[in-house]
Amino acid sequence: MATRYVTPLREGGSLPGVVEGDDLGTYVVKFREAGQGRRVLVAEIVAGELARRLGFRTPELKIIDVDPQLGAREPDEEVQDLLKASAGRNLAVDFLPGALGFEPLAWAPDPAFAARLVWFDGLIHNLDRTWRNPNLLLWHGDSWLIDHGAALWFHHNWKTADPQRPFDASDHVLAPFVEGVEEAAAALSAPITRELLEEVTALVPDEWLDGEPGFASPGAVREAYVDHLLRRAHGPGGWLTSAEPKAQRPGPGSVGEFWRGGRG
Repeated sequence: MATRYVTPLREGGSLPGVVEGDDLGTYVVKFREAGQGRRVLVAEIVAGELARRLGFRTPELKIIDVDPQLGAREPDEEVQDLLKASAGRNLAVDFLPGALGFEPLAWAPDPAFAARLVWFDGLIHNLDRTWRNPNLLLWHGDSWLIDHGAALWFHHNWKTADPQRPFDASDHVLAPFVEGVEEAAAALSAPITRELLEEVTALVPDEWLDGEPGFASPGAVREAYVDHLLRRAHGPGGWLTSAEPKAQRPGPGSVGEFWRGGRG
């Protein structure tokens, strides 16, 4: 249960907020009625929890209950309206105080890690890990993946869901460091089983899947995610079309400042 709304975060368009919970934890909460709605939260859970099970470090995810009166003292009417609309269950992402954004001059990624991450982002159709927005943090000496709401973008229109859709990795933030993509693909695809994907999709609340156009039940939506990712992981391959980096420069301050512990 959320006990205190600390501050809104305005780095993106979905207006997440720093919130304290009754377990004494501090979280970045992403609200069900913000931005593109509940599908973003579904992508966060499916992609984030799959990443965790494949050995990547991701902040702990929890379902948190939000009282519509939580932001009553927040002067911004937009925040108040968002909290009222999102009453009930929302997504809480563990806050990583003092985390640093990706900076190649300070941290040169291991080529094998870079290859694994590029392949994983291709698996989940994640185009949102670029120099402009790395969504990659350094915390306690380890690399952490954040913000997967833009992944699985096909679920905004399931008719576009193609398990073999090409993924151009040339704009990926770790493309310059990649070595051994084929080895990474073999290592990561092996543990992706129907049972693993069913375990991950079961973490998504029914209410976030209910009423999805073209599906009779939340269970049917889960099965569609499982089938899609299973076919992509174990299909004929070839969807990772390029890992050759484009000429680019890291943009200053592109990672959300709230992960660095400077707020709240």
